Amino acid sequence: MITIQQIESLILDKLEADDVFVVNLSISRSNAISVVLDSEKGIPISYCIDISRLIEHNLDREAEDFSLEVSTAGLSEPLKLPLQYKKNIGHEVDVITNEDKKLTGKLIDADDAGFTVEIEEKVKIEGKKKKELRITSQMFKFEDVKSVKIVVSFK
Repeated sequence: MITIQQIESLILDKLEADDVFVVNLSISRSNAISVVLDSEKGIPISYCIDISRLIEHNLDREAEDFSLEVSTAGLSEPLKLPLQYKKNIGHEVDVITNEDKKLTGKLIDADDAGFTVEIEEKVKIEGKKKKELRITSQMFKFEDVKSVKIVVSFK
């Protein structure tokens, strides 16, 4: 049986040398290997092909059949690792808390414990007719949210 440790040992040195990190690595019971990568600079498809070949050339299909998919973390996928949060500082994000509350704001800080989002909202101020814009920062621990996704905008 092909193991996650086997795959990691095949690609770890190359990934570290290229400042690339694994977002997700899984192997199904039918030996379907899925590797999802990310990096501060982004990853071209040619790099995914290189990693795929590196894995494929070091596994024996005669001994054990497998399928292999190497891809990058997509924009529609939730952020999973602190490195992804750090990479996306300055981007607008949708946060869904464990209480199913949805917030949208700008990711302004992240560390290994959590992240901070700057939220703009119009609030009614007592004694005034018009709502005013209020900007607040809200800190989250990673375990306090169900998902965080980058908001894609075409400005």
